[in-house]
Amino acid sequence: MQCPQPFLQQARRNVATGVKQEVWAMQADNVVMLRPRERVHQDAEPIATIYRNLGTTSAEQVVTRALAELALTMAGLANQVRSHELSDLSRQLRRLQRMSENLGMISLGLVAADARACLESADSTSFAAVWARLMRIAERSLAPDKDLLDQSRL
Repeated sequence: MQCPQPFLQQARRNVATGVKQEVWAMQADNVVMLRPRERVHQDAEPIATIYRNLGTTSAEQVVTRALAELALTMAGLANQVRSHELSDLSRQLRRLQRMSENLGMISLGLVAADARACLESADSTSFAAVWARLMRIAERSLAPDKDLLDQSRL
């Protein structure tokens, strides 16, 4: 049998049984660390509507307060997951989803819904993967980068 690259094949005898075994080991120089970079989709219309309805000063206060509340909710969720307190997590993820949608943070809302679905189906492996994605999306969504909205058109 041919060894697939980037693996090395080594043959050795099991001392206890005397049976020859093939051992497959990965070459360290071929390992690539992946760093996913999420594309964040946002809709500017909900924020624009708030500004049109309330005026600049009031809208700025409302939006700032809503973003701060969203960040606190995300921090609370992170603490719950870190301490394995999953009893109220589904409700908190739904809250995060609604808050995100109200602010036009499409990606954050969708991934929060996905995390909730994984949690409700008791799929811990999927939840772990989606949770990591939610953390990346939240980090990018809440970044103070003013150009982010321009780069993330639907």
